[in-house]
Amino acid sequence: MGLYDGKTVLIFGVANKDSIAWGIAQALHAQGAELAFSYGIPQLEKRVIPLAESVGAKVVMEANVNDDAAIDRVFDRVRDTYGTIDVLIHAVAFAEREDLAGRFVDTSRAGFKTALETSAYSLVTLAQRAEAMMPNGGSILTLTYYGSVAVMPHYNVMGVAKAALESSVRYLANDLGPQGIRVNAISAGPIKTLAASGVSGFRRSLHLHEQAAPMRSLVTQEDVGNTAVWLCSEWAQSVTGQVIYVDSGWNIMGLTVPFEEMDKPGE
Repeated sequence: MGLYDGKTVLIFGVANKDSIAWGIAQALHAQGAELAFSYGIPQLEKRVIPLAESVGAKVVMEANVNDDAAIDRVFDRVRDTYGTIDVLIHAVAFAEREDLAGRFVDTSRAGFKTALETSAYSLVTLAQRAEAMMPNGGSILTLTYYGSVAVMPHYNVMGVAKAALESSVRYLANDLGPQGIRVNAISAGPIKTLAASGVSGFRRSLHLHEQAAPMRSLVTQEDVGNTAVWLCSEWAQSVTGQVIYVDSGWNIMGLTVPFEEMDKPGE
């Protein structure tokens, strides 16, 4: 018996086998969940469909989360196939590369709108539709990053978008709580993903994280997936509106270089 036997999970945002969302999908599938997928752009089809087929998914559809009609098509298909859903996973974020490479102060109006609409409002619009398909309650989970609460190099407008996302989690949790729907976020440490490849200096960030985090270790897809299994299950039935850090403790540190570096004699 798995924790998710008889439950349906709709996942937005798997891009390839290295996606955090795919780690979550695998963990939920291992616990018996029936999975449905939506990916963002046509170029991802050849990567996502084989993954979806490997877990027996009956629904795999493209949908730009900034296109209401495209989103409706996904939810209509899932409704026709399953009737209801129990869990919604939102793993969607995007900012223009030039808005991550330079200074935040130079962010364009169009770039700001793109980042906020795609990375934050998309959770709201997906939650609107998920509410109607969770008559017996359910769980909505999104993904965020520490750059939402502190300045991280080359994260820029995405940090602002993630801050808006985390605030949205709290407001959605309040709105949907009476219907028995919980809304939470996982703030994962740096993981090598397609999205992370667009952040300048990411390899250096990985190295420093492993050196300075209390656990002296990097975070894996499996780590995030296992946390998602707990957070979206009845085991966490009184947990909502929260940001759960899965980052080997990085977020508690006031100094993000190894303490050992500070203890070298003569320095």
